[in-house]
Amino acid sequence: MNGKLKVLSAGVMFFIGGQLTMAQSTKKVTDTVPKTSNIEEVVVLGYSKTQTKPQNATATVTISGERLENRPNVSFLQSMQGEVAGLSVSSTSGSPGSAKMDLIIRGVSSISSQSDPLYVIDGMISNATQFRNLNPNDIESSSVLKDAAATSIYGNRGANGVVIINTKRGRYGSRFDISYNTSIGTSFLPQTKYDMASSQELLTIQNRAGMGMGANMTPEQIANYTTNTNWRKQFFRTGITQSHDVQISAGGTNISNYTSVGYMKQDGIVPTTDFQRFTLRNNLMGKSKNNKFNYSANIGLGYSTRHQLEEETRGDINSNVIQNPLLGSIVGLPTLAPGLYANGQELLNGIGSDFSNGNNVYVLQDILKGTLPNKLTETSIIANASMSYKLTDDLTVTNRTGVDYKYSQRIFARAPWSYLALVVASTSGTEFGGVEDNVKSTDLTFSSITNLNYKKTFGDHTIDVGAYLDYMKVHYEATSLRQNGLNPLNWSFGAGTGWVPFNSATPNIYIPSNSASKVTAGALAYFGTFDYDYSNKYGISGTIRRDGSFRFVGDNKWATFWSVAGRWNIDKENFMQGSNIDMLKLRASYGTNGNANVIAATYGTNPLLVGTNLVRDTNTVGLGYNNVNSVYYTGIIANPDIQWEEITQFNVGLDYMFLNRRLEGSLDYYKKTTDKLFNPINISAITSLFSINGNNGELQNEGVEASIKYHLFRNSDFKLTVYANTAYNKSKFTNLIKDDTTGSIRNVVGGQLNEWYMVPYVGVNQSNGNLLFLDINGNVTETPDINRDARATGKNYLPKWIGGFGVNSSYKGFTLDVHFSYQQGAYKYDNQLDFVYDATTVDGYNVSRELLNAWTANNTNTNVPSLFATNFAYNGNSDRFLKDASFIRLKNVVLGYKVPSEMFGNSGIRGVRVFLQAENLLTFTKWQGFDPEPTFATSTSVYPNMKTVSLGANIDF
Repeated sequence: MNGKLKVLSAGVMFFIGGQLTMAQSTKKVTDTVPKTSNIEEVVVLGYSKTQTKPQNATATVTISGERLENRPNVSFLQSMQGEVAGLSVSSTSGSPGSAKMDLIIRGVSSISSQSDPLYVIDGMISNATQFRNLNPNDIESSSVLKDAAATSIYGNRGANGVVIINTKRGRYGSRFDISYNTSIGTSFLPQTKYDMASSQELLTIQNRAGMGMGANMTPEQIANYTTNTNWRKQFFRTGITQSHDVQISAGGTNISNYTSVGYMKQDGIVPTTDFQRFTLRNNLMGKSKNNKFNYSANIGLGYSTRHQLEEETRGDINSNVIQNPLLGSIVGLPTLAPGLYANGQELLNGIGSDFSNGNNVYVLQDILKGTLPNKLTETSIIANASMSYKLTDDLTVTNRTGVDYKYSQRIFARAPWSYLALVVASTSGTEFGGVEDNVKSTDLTFSSITNLNYKKTFGDHTIDVGAYLDYMKVHYEATSLRQNGLNPLNWSFGAGTGWVPFNSATPNIYIPSNSASKVTAGALAYFGTFDYDYSNKYGISGTIRRDGSFRFVGDNKWATFWSVAGRWNIDKENFMQGSNIDMLKLRASYGTNGNANVIAATYGTNPLLVGTNLVRDTNTVGLGYNNVNSVYYTGIIANPDIQWEEITQFNVGLDYMFLNRRLEGSLDYYKKTTDKLFNPINISAITSLFSINGNNGELQNEGVEASIKYHLFRNSDFKLTVYANTAYNKSKFTNLIKDDTTGSIRNVVGGQLNEWYMVPYVGVNQSNGNLLFLDINGNVTETPDINRDARATGKNYLPKWIGGFGVNSSYKGFTLDVHFSYQQGAYKYDNQLDFVYDATTVDGYNVSRELLNAWTANNTNTNVPSLFATNFAYNGNSDRFLKDASFIRLKNVVLGYKVPSEMFGNSGIRGVRVFLQAENLLTFTKWQGFDPEPTFATSTSVYPNMKTVSLGANIDF
């Protein structure tokens, strides 16, 4: 039978079931090769180690680059949702170019530390997770390492799993190839299901509540009211997305090269948001004639500009209607007409400083004209060079050295002619309002890995031993400045003009401020690996690693981590001869990892740059008593005993391939335990503090994973493959010094991580319209004790089940690929739903039309409390609005057609493929908000993932 070859970045080839049926419809045409049965899929492991799939004893999944190419996503991480069992991918903001991505492998392993996996690009560790400047079309493959056997080689950095990204390379002995990829599409805002009131309905509710404009209106006046504004249409637009890539590859006998140039532009659905990116990549690979010396040089350059909402950098304004159009589009009063004020000055003249009675929507309209510009520019360089030399046929020395450099600048301004600037100036008695912030930062990570590997085969025995030295150093500097007071006559965004100078006659008004910061951090590790194989039937492997981190002191600075793994290739046994089993492999592993990143970094930033003074006392300089310059204590007690979080994981798995490789899949069971959790330790309040940072507690994650793929048809004209994966995970605290006893989210021994503790809501008191709850003894009450009566719900905001399923098919020149993703068991508090059911806000905000059915003396058989209920305040601590955020999403669907090559004759065009693609097209969920996906406990109108439909083409020359 025929096979297809694909060159991996490791320089090896793999065979997958005769045909690459899992490839996305945008895949390139590959050449057929002579029949062979000796080519096996190669799994890329840590530090550029590779093994064939039958020899691999780890829980590892590889995603081909074709699954990620030509998707209308800025980050390839968004395209990984539902692709790997046990990998939860959640975009917590759909704003173009946002770094707010949550990747969780086998559950969250910590309370307050970093939960993101480690990212490795072409063998070098990357210390930021946003990947705005990495072109997905440059990715050859991505591997997800899940168990201790796979991740322990990364020691202190692999505690939350590892994602290895390999970019494309040229092939030795290949022709000069050029390909052009392009797509253009439109993006749309998802709908909400809050069932908001129309103008007539809102005026009726206001009339019944005795609040707002409708309070004194007659039924006839309400019925004849004509204004009914849809603020969604006022605040949002249809976004345009386009991308263009040129890829060039060629290879001689001993050298090959891959070069790509890419451009992408994505408009946000909010008018003031967009993203634009330019990328350049060059990957060079070569070897000596005798194959003893091998080298490579990879460099990726990226430049991006991004306009974002202010809420993207300030979580405290998510619930601020004045600055959040997503919230304003829901609760804006439909009774107000849009576009009444042409500019900020007219708005100030019209409403003054009064935001009540729904005037906030006019402030939002002014902001969406661009009066609060917020621009982020980023330049990135990811480069590394690798050299290896075979000292003997069995002994090889290798060094890979690289840099990960990022320079970013964020400029934010409140334009001097904006309403917000003018109202601040008018209320503070100053002539000029407006403010401009300019923040610049550089982040340089230097890494160097040197290793010596010995591999030898003695008959049926093969050993592979490696010794490694891993060094990393991070240099970070940042400066920021703020100018208060901007002159509208000559101010220009980011130009430094129009800054009103300080005037001693008006002190403390236009004084600029500035700050600077500098961090130097590092890590060092040395470790060894051992692999043994007997007759391709049995194998064992092990890793032991010694890690040091700048974050700790004394005996805690260094820690040792290790793992062991074994496999049994059952299909190689004599009793399996003649069966229809192509591969049946049992594997098991056990090992430890450390987590030094005990403080979570903000999205897209280097985790080594936070928590730098956890173990050291720090003082600061400022004005002390009687305004005298002083040195004083910062208020944080350093704890020199803080140490690594330690993760221990057991895994047992089964990989199988049956029926001439038509049916394949895997099963896994794991138990992962985190000891020495970084968590506040309670101390006596006599010290003036209630707690100090320390290691407190133990958390366990336990789960199962399964994946399956079946090739139903696999002939020359028609191919059809179905696949699915699923994973279940549940967390449990097995030890804490002290349980949480207050709050709606608690960590308690025997309970889940961040479990909801709520007072049960049981309906409406039909005698007075108040809300009814259950106390801890099961008695109905209107006034529960929110701490005493709250009880464990068995729910948290992390999904228990995640996965994906789909179909890959082709018929002659046509292809159709459909991919679904899903999550189940995540519960979030819908504070937006709470807000639109709050009858006390009807004078200034729109509410749900459900309030028309509110309890009255003449309407007692209802589940909606009275508009005058006296105990609305208990809503936030009850489960009334604790809602299921499970979903099934049509994540991606692609219909493609390969134009027959004979149509192009001698034009130089080798092939053309056109495709129609949709992303996030349908979502089936009970969640009523924009998007159930973000992993937040509460979600007040977070920028949702957009629905995108695009048309594209791949042209090969």
